[in-house]
Amino acid sequence: AKPVDGIIVKGYDRAAPQGVGHVKVAGNYAADLLPNSLSKQQGFPIGLYLDAKTQTMVEEFSTSNFVGINVEENKFVTPKSGSVLPSITNKSLMTIAKDEGLTVEAREIPLEELETFDEVLAVGTAVVVTPVGSITMLGKDETNTKRYKFGENSEEVGAVTQRLYDKVRAIQNGEVEDKYGWNFKVT
Repeated sequence: AKPVDGIIVKGYDRAAPQGVGHVKVAGNYAADLLPNSLSKQQGFPIGLYLDAKTQTMVEEFSTSNFVGINVEENKFVTPKSGSVLPSITNKSLMTIAKDEGLTVEAREIPLEELETFDEVLAVGTAVVVTPVGSITMLGKDETNTKRYKFGENSEEVGAVTQRLYDKVRAIQNGEVEDKYGWNFKVT
């Protein structure tokens, strides 16, 4: 899939500390309906939420977990927060990333750290992996707007992203051995 451009959601929170953001309930998606619609009107198909308390830490995308890849440091980084849904897809990708030799870190991610990532992924059940080419933080005017671009060409899927995606899909489709015991034959 071609990378999508995201926007940092301002003025809205996806989940609150000690709320239900960490569990899969229908109400979690309701908080994103209006911000998601506004983001799409501005030309951004995906929104990135910051933490509700300080608005300084990356939390997650509208309906997907956030993953940042630092190629030079060989790192797979994803937020650790009580407000973030613990995605099975993200857990699977973390396991595969470790096996591929990446250092996996689940921790707070300061907003400023976005500029250190070579690849950014939105990960979840429906899409597995959506590559993100850029994330824009709108300012009061053009001079205050910041655009984080990922990879040398934000129009192409990064090599690590593609490798992780291919591996998880191959396991799901039974094309390679499932050494993790994730697949179950249903008869």
